[in-house]
Amino acid sequence: MEGVKLDRWGYEVKTSSDSCISSINAYYHQLLSYGRYRRVILEAAVHDKDCVLANILAAHFLCSSDPSKAPSHMEAAKSRLEQATSYEKAVFEALNYLISSNTDDDVAVELHSKLLRDFPRDLVSLQRAQVLCFYMGRPDLSLGLVQQVLPQNQQENYIYGMLAFPLLELGRMADAENAAKKGFEINKQDFWAQHALCHVLQYECCYKEAVQFMEECSSSWSLCSSFMLTHNWWHVALCYLEGHSPIIKVREVYDHHIWKELERIDAVCAEVYLNALGLLLRVYVRGELDVFEDRLKILAACLTDQTFNNEQEEATSNARSNAACRSHIRVWTR
Repeated sequence: MEGVKLDRWGYEVKTSSDSCISSINAYYHQLLSYGRYRRVILEAAVHDKDCVLANILAAHFLCSSDPSKAPSHMEAAKSRLEQATSYEKAVFEALNYLISSNTDDDVAVELHSKLLRDFPRDLVSLQRAQVLCFYMGRPDLSLGLVQQVLPQNQQENYIYGMLAFPLLELGRMADAENAAKKGFEINKQDFWAQHALCHVLQYECCYKEAVQFMEECSSSWSLCSSFMLTHNWWHVALCYLEGHSPIIKVREVYDHHIWKELERIDAVCAEVYLNALGLLLRVYVRGELDVFEDRLKILAACLTDQTFNNEQEEATSNARSNAACRSHIRVWTR
């Protein structure tokens, strides 16, 4: 069809721009791989300012990263909605509801479930729905959504890591391990599958094996978001701690892999602080905090810095008035 391209999933998108579709597909990859360059979606809207899918995805991204710029993309998407494809309209409906105020989580999940019934190959919408389920404390719903689309995605990248996580939450460790291993076999750089396998090894108290596995995977983490990178290293440090390794090993991970992330120009400070604080809390529980006393003071200074607090207060205010932000804050703390 003239003026229509197919995206990564094979679904129709109203655009004549190959560059627009390439940027949308790149954004999908960044989300599924927990990448650092999610801003690529803004390029899609530049390549085709009238593309509904590009604009609604850009609006959703900007709700958490730069809220003042989101409305213009939302209006651009709305203005062309009549010309959009059925897939674009379904994504618009789900995201428009998330971006609106006074969002009801149950309704948001149902809208995503409806979208996935009609377009089951859209793993980015599945991922977004799983985040909602996580915040709702409903791993059963999350598992049901993955199982709903699994028949159409049997050999697809990332689907089995997404299957493994709610299985972990539900305590179905053998099933979670099988799913994560299958995901890892399909794609050795499926970071969510790696993460799930580490959870299983920790559950089995195989701390040495967990450290070895994660450190072997770590060379691929440089392209991960600040959260995913530091969270994976948080797991490594926790395995050292729980496995009764010398506390210096834990401190080395903190210094060289968690706190060091802040040296990168594109680091998201809050995501680093989250995992740094999470590790220091575990160290405190183990009675080893004296080894980290100077690190704790530095972290406390960062967290009480007025500039940082103002930024966080603004982000919190935006999040309260805009439920969409929650689906960008991937705080997988388990």
